Amino acid sequence: MLPQVAIVGRPNVGKSSLMNMLAGRRISIVDPTAGVTRDRVTHELDLPPAKKGGPPRFCELVDTGGYGVYAGDDEYNILTDDIEQQIAHAVDEAALIVFVIDAQTGVMPLDQTVAQLLRKRVSKTKRMLLVANKVDNEKLEADALEATSLGLGVPITVSATTKRGKFDLIDAIADNIDYDLSHVPPKPTEMKLAIVGKRNAGKSTLVNALAGAKRVIASEMAGTTRDSIDVRFEVDGRSFTAIDTAGLRKRKSVQDDIEYYSMHRALRAVRRADVVMLVIDATEAVSQVDKKLSGEIIEHYKPCVLVVNKWDLVKDKLTPEDYIEYLNDALRGLDYCPIAFISAKDNDGIRDAVLMACELHKQANTRVGTGELNSVVKQILEQRGPSGRLGKQAKIFYVTQPAVAPPTIAMFVNHPDLFDDRYQRYILNNFRERLPFEEVPIKLLIRGRRREDKDAIAEA
Repeated sequence: MLPQVAIVGRPNVGKSSLMNMLAGRRISIVDPTAGVTRDRVTHELDLPPAKKGGPPRFCELVDTGGYGVYAGDDEYNILTDDIEQQIAHAVDEAALIVFVIDAQTGVMPLDQTVAQLLRKRVSKTKRMLLVANKVDNEKLEADALEATSLGLGVPITVSATTKRGKFDLIDAIADNIDYDLSHVPPKPTEMKLAIVGKRNAGKSTLVNALAGAKRVIASEMAGTTRDSIDVRFEVDGRSFTAIDTAGLRKRKSVQDDIEYYSMHRALRAVRRADVVMLVIDATEAVSQVDKKLSGEIIEHYKPCVLVVNKWDLVKDKLTPEDYIEYLNDALRGLDYCPIAFISAKDNDGIRDAVLMACELHKQANTRVGTGELNSVVKQILEQRGPSGRLGKQAKIFYVTQPAVAPPTIAMFVNHPDLFDDRYQRYILNNFRERLPFEEVPIKLLIRGRRREDKDAIAEA
């Protein structure tokens, strides 16, 4: 396990901006609204070697929510304990604490409170760096020195927005990390698994069940998760990454920039995943949001497990067979996907859902030889060929698989226009029956050839 570096502080000191600066890309959502970050958002950071020419080093950055973010806000007070529990977990597990203050506002009473809590919670053997953020120019250096009143040493001055002091901070982190742990490169996981769905479908509860710990905040309050959170977990000794995402709702219902960014990060999680779990709430009808997500999955040719959550609440009223029929009709483009009936709350059926995802990942990365492909296509054409018109007769010269994930099959033909959408669907359905791609999307490419220098496999 890599040494962890927890970034802590009160709201609006720029912790998430600091995280993004160190990562070199947008990891955490940044917005002036207090309470945007709620869960622990992580990123593996490359560190400079301990000596010139030495092996690379690594640590895991952990961005946390702002301490005291919802104090006095009755609507969101329900989340305060959960957020502060996540901060406490980050502090306890971290090898190094980066305590961030705002140099422009100066040391606030809440900064003093956080400093006192850290002194009580952090052991004397654990190291801590004091960082004064928003020091955009030299004139603000003197203001930053006010932070020495916290009794945590002289602050490192940075500006997350202009990247001023970035490499000084990285060097300071590297100097305070245990070399024996940080030189071990992070072990890649076998599969990235995006957990997507509408609000309150139970995605965070599912991620916590996979992780075997309260890794993300699960609440009955809609919209609790905002960032996309990468969480490592293991099943049967195999290591995976689950991507917890914000619950989506209709685009016209998106109220602010935070929801907009959350929605786009959830959609981006689909694109970077190897396999997607689309979480459906069994207690509610399939919604427009579920259909929007299924369209995104189809568009990007992502293998998908349809995860029917809260099945324990409806299993006395519905049968799996009836629900499968309903789901296939509601999400027509995903009718080839496997369906898992689970209760994330009770940790029931989750292992089977993960094993389904593993099987889809295997199918999506399978490669079929050209000889077998051509033989299968010949059989399909003998059974039914595309309709000819205006004296045109369809010929297929050869078939090959140029790529996997998604499995991509290219067919070189004389008249591509004869292979309309209806006939392509017929071909794809036959491929699923005859090739090892039964439950994954197949990308079919119909290509014309100018020189008919190869014998046709078959004529329609």
